[in-house]
Amino acid sequence: MASYGPDARALFEDDATKLYEEICNNGGIAASDIRIDEIGEYRGAFDLLVEMGLLGYDGEQDLWVPEDPGSVQSRVVSPLSHQAATLLAESAQWNDAFGSLNQSWRRAPQASASRSITYLRGPAINSFLEQALIECEEELLTAQPQTGRDAAGLASAALRDIGTVERGVKMRTLYQHSARRSSATHKYVSAVTARGAEVRTLDEFFNRMIVMDGRVAVIPHQDQAGVAVIVREPAVVDYLVDVFERSWARARPFTSKETSLMKDIASEQRAMTMRMLIEGHADPVSAKRLGVSPRTYAGYVADLKTEYEAETRFQLGYLLGRQGISGQEVEIDDD
Repeated sequence: MASYGPDARALFEDDATKLYEEICNNGGIAASDIRIDEIGEYRGAFDLLVEMGLLGYDGEQDLWVPEDPGSVQSRVVSPLSHQAATLLAESAQWNDAFGSLNQSWRRAPQASASRSITYLRGPAINSFLEQALIECEEELLTAQPQTGRDAAGLASAALRDIGTVERGVKMRTLYQHSARRSSATHKYVSAVTARGAEVRTLDEFFNRMIVMDGRVAVIPHQDQAGVAVIVREPAVVDYLVDVFERSWARARPFTSKETSLMKDIASEQRAMTMRMLIEGHADPVSAKRLGVSPRTYAGYVADLKTEYEAETRFQLGYLLGRQGISGQEVEIDDD
């Protein structure tokens, strides 16, 4: 049986399927039909159906008649499944082979000397992350400062991260409090925490960061969008892990819905809004640091203006400062 690739499948799904369905409905197609002659519009589709055994010639009626696709399907699909299994096995063996090389490279003196800092751009970033996550064995730390991920992206991330956790990797993720407003993020968190991952949220703004096994960190370039910095220098990676741990200690469990916790989170967001006003940040900057949209941030400010009976934001900032409010005060529920 011949092997069929993507081009044959595209022809099969389009013209060949249409032609086959018409032949089934009509009980056959005349051998003299101009659409299947040497230059006919369906000649390619016709040849494919005949080659696959989906059409048979009835000499008595001079017709091409349909054959049972069930008898053909296994002859077409089974070789492809076998090829896929073979390729997966070969891929796994190649991955194991490269794994030993990676371990040798990490032990080599020149690795830390020449590869402590690497810059990646565009698609190369995702390619690196995919391979690095495969090699991650013990712990994965991630910090996501803003939700900014659509449902499809989060669903894909959930599948990848679930696979990582199920391999025994301990995973901890930090979001901002604003991530709690995203239904897609809730679904992602539900999926990964069910497998043992931990997710917390924090009021503060922080930069995106991924750390794998305490030896490789990925952070965004400070000045260039679309550029990631890969850090392997142990002292720097240790510093980034320490920053993460300090933030983690102050963060709130994402999955907790206790009334007191939700009040504390609302209080922390309110306090941070005050800090942004007192420090005089522009609205887009303030919204970004809270991880919310400009419209949501404007709602926070409007609530404060009403509370302090201020007409303008400038007046609000003045009143907050005059009353000795720094924005560092957070009313924690003691219940």
